[in-house]
Amino acid sequence: MPYFVYIMASGLRGTLYIGVTNDLVRRAYEHREGLINGFSKRYGVKSLVHFEPFDDVEAAIRREKRLKHWNRQWKIDLIERLNPEWDDLYNRLL
Repeated sequence: MPYFVYIMASGLRGTLYIGVTNDLVRRAYEHREGLINGFSKRYGVKSLVHFEPFDDVEAAIRREKRLKHWNRQWKIDLIERLNPEWDDLYNRLL
């Protein structure tokens, strides 16, 4: 089963949310529609701007924790390396 570390954003260089999931389409949809109460709903993080696949859940969790400790500029640089326009990648998953 694949696992994903993902970054959602509230717009171009807006608030960032980092998570891990085994169903990226479902989880991104939940963020987009505000179906889960909490940080992402409160701050309107609805655009999937980055994701990385993993075969091992422990590796995915380690990566998520590492990214959460990065400073904001490093996170922005990571996103812009593969997604310079901050496109919402959700529709590419469908």
